Amino acid sequence: MKVAFLGLGAIGEPMASHLAHEPFDLRVWNRTPAKAAAFAEKNSVHSASTAREAVGDADVVITCLPSSKEVEALLNGDEGIEAGIKDGALFIDCTSGDPETSRRIAARLAAKSVTFIDAPVSGGVKGAVAGTLTVMCGGSEEDIDRARPVLEAFGKKIIRCGNTGAGDAVKAMNQALLAIHIWSAGEALAALAKLGVDTRIALDVINGSSGRSNSSENLFTERVIGRQFPRTFKLALLDKDVGIAAGIAEQNGLELPFIELAAELFRQAHAELGEEADHVEAVKVIEERAGVRVS
Repeated sequence: MKVAFLGLGAIGEPMASHLAHEPFDLRVWNRTPAKAAAFAEKNSVHSASTAREAVGDADVVITCLPSSKEVEALLNGDEGIEAGIKDGALFIDCTSGDPETSRRIAARLAAKSVTFIDAPVSGGVKGAVAGTLTVMCGGSEEDIDRARPVLEAFGKKIIRCGNTGAGDAVKAMNQALLAIHIWSAGEALAALAKLGVDTRIALDVINGSSGRSNSSENLFTERVIGRQFPRTFKLALLDKDVGIAAGIAEQNGLELPFIELAAELFRQAHAELGEEADHVEAVKVIEERAGVRVS
């Protein structure tokens, strides 16, 4: 089976490396050609200089880009995916995208008899390296079954969430919960620090009680306490993801005040901390506003 993988970022590169060690004929492409060439040399696979070249004879095309905007843009032009992808190919988009754009891409590719599945992933860089990602799929059962041999190379839990766009929607709402958990834990710990409660003691209590979350159990204990913020997932991308969740609410006439507030707070944090900040660094904004350090 010939597979094209486009997008060798922090998550995409380890995903593609798993495919390179499976019995697939793999070709990779990246917006930085040198990165694709280095990956190809290291993993004994092929690299392509354009998106069209990458997908030319592929049975399966996988994209893993920052947003649906980049995926849709990559379809365009003489050197784009749409011009090069063959009839009958399977297009798996592992981008954390937005449902509306995914449905538009799916309709556009259907004209070439190309099947589209939105398949965003969760598990971070650690999960991508370990090959244990959760993959949230939008598409028919038949199409997702067709994609499973490829998805299983880097995913441990592969779930059909519904029709096209459903995978993107579930991922966006998951990210909204992540944002809410980070911000709410940060505020609670800031309040306790203001009262003189040691953050380590507070987390020990919370993590043994009903207020615990992955954020309090792992992110705060691993990063905030030690002031170590590895760039495993950018705050800018969480801002984008929560914005998608808020957009889903607006498009469907839903009042989701927690999600809408989270979108605004992470927009502000992104603006204050910049493009390179890790998502957990949002706690720095809480600390600044509270006039206290959580550590």
